[in-house]
Amino acid sequence: MELYDTMRTTFAARDYTGDAISDTVLYRILENARFAPSGGNRQGNRVIVVRDKKNRKRISELVVPAAKLYTAQGNAGEGPWNSISPTKVTAEEIEATPAPSRLTEPYTSSDVVLVVIVDLKVVASTDQHLDRIGVISGASIYPFAWNILMAARHEGFGGTITTLAAAAETEIQSLFNIPTEFAVAAVIPLGRPVKQLTKLKRLPVEEMVTREQFDGEPFGIN
Repeated sequence: MELYDTMRTTFAARDYTGDAISDTVLYRILENARFAPSGGNRQGNRVIVVRDKKNRKRISELVVPAAKLYTAQGNAGEGPWNSISPTKVTAEEIEATPAPSRLTEPYTSSDVVLVVIVDLKVVASTDQHLDRIGVISGASIYPFAWNILMAARHEGFGGTITTLAAAAETEIQSLFNIPTEFAVAAVIPLGRPVKQLTKLKRLPVEEMVTREQFDGEPFGIN
């Protein structure tokens, strides 16, 4: 596919046909995705290819508490899992909220699941002393994760970057024998999408880019 077409049509695919992704195709996806940048080119990214159905089912079970909180906050009009506004949702409300299948089933309905982790020993977390949630470490892993999805799109497959498993990181580390210095950055289910979207809804440039200042004039062209 042409690059811009791939960028504009790679979407969060959660429903799959059941078609298999061969190891040959998956290797080709990862072979190309590995050229993503990382801080200092230290390449702390690692991937665990999970085809075992029992382990994939276990992932879907481990994300249930995080999915329930995500959904309960959304139902209450809150930004799910945001670190700025304290939640008003009670523990009882969270527990009573069903975990949506769209957040738990892709791990078992996809053909393969990729557990994407990053070695924190080689990541320059330059925001670690700021009084907020750290985000900089993601610069050394999420370009790689997105490359995986764009490469999968190029091959006719799709998936989505899911992060609910990070809330159960200790259990995920134990399940896959991951050393504690490796952070669980994403779990990516991959398969052939039931429907390939070609028109995605995104903010226009003028609503997300400004000139010179945060509150500067919208960036655009005449």
